[in-house]
Amino acid sequence: MGYRTILVHIDPGTRCSRRVEAAINLARQHDAHLIGLHALAPFEPPGYVLAQVGPELMEAQKRASAADLARTEREFLAMASAAGLRNIEWRAAIDDPVDAMTLHARYADLLVIGQTDASQDSNISSDFPERLVLAAGRPVLILPSAGTFPTIGKRILVAWNPSREATRAVTDAIPMLRLADNVHVMAVNPRYGEHGSVPGADIGLYLARHGVRVEVKSDQGAEIDVGNELLSRAADLDADLIVMGGYGHSRLKEWVLGGATRTILESMTAPVLMSH
Repeated sequence: MGYRTILVHIDPGTRCSRRVEAAINLARQHDAHLIGLHALAPFEPPGYVLAQVGPELMEAQKRASAADLARTEREFLAMASAAGLRNIEWRAAIDDPVDAMTLHARYADLLVIGQTDASQDSNISSDFPERLVLAAGRPVLILPSAGTFPTIGKRILVAWNPSREATRAVTDAIPMLRLADNVHVMAVNPRYGEHGSVPGADIGLYLARHGVRVEVKSDQGAEIDVGNELLSRAADLDADLIVMGGYGHSRLKEWVLGGATRTILESMTAPVLMSH
């Protein structure tokens, strides 16, 4: 089991090169085929706007989009080639970025994207990560919108609860977990009976059978919410990757009432591998 195809999201933002660099490192580590996908949402102004500005606006927008695609293609191919990758591929689409990434994700093992940041000139909607996590059916590695990440997956924190989403995330992350120097499994405020007699013990044994060097910790009675507890623990461990399930409750409930997924997507300080 491993990542044979990695799909990285490309956009014109200034942070894109960090994302490509991370995807290249992962492709080299796993001897994977790397695909860069730049999807541009079609420019479709309301009819009354088009009537006022005329077809010149549409032509100017098409030229700008073509220039963006050409530039990002050159940069992606140059970075991948300079890193010595041979199995690389460029794709472009005029489509909603979530729809395009979801379609191409059907034939990939891992997606690499960035946390959206309003200060970045990338034209990507703020809910892009959450929509993709819910739609892709694949593990999504999300890089924070700030910071550098010389390593990803050497020191991993696994946020564990006995949910379908967390199970998917742990299973999807096994190729990284096997290569990690250390893996810490953390169960925050485990409910009696949910985890068996010893919270985290069963998932620890499961991972050990897969060749993962793992430590298990149960955090009972945390005074802060689960998301912030995970971020605090990740900082204590100097973790360079958090693995977790996304949206164990309904998305509406998490965004109205709060939840670990919402907190992590808004405030992540380390890369996060998330599955739904």
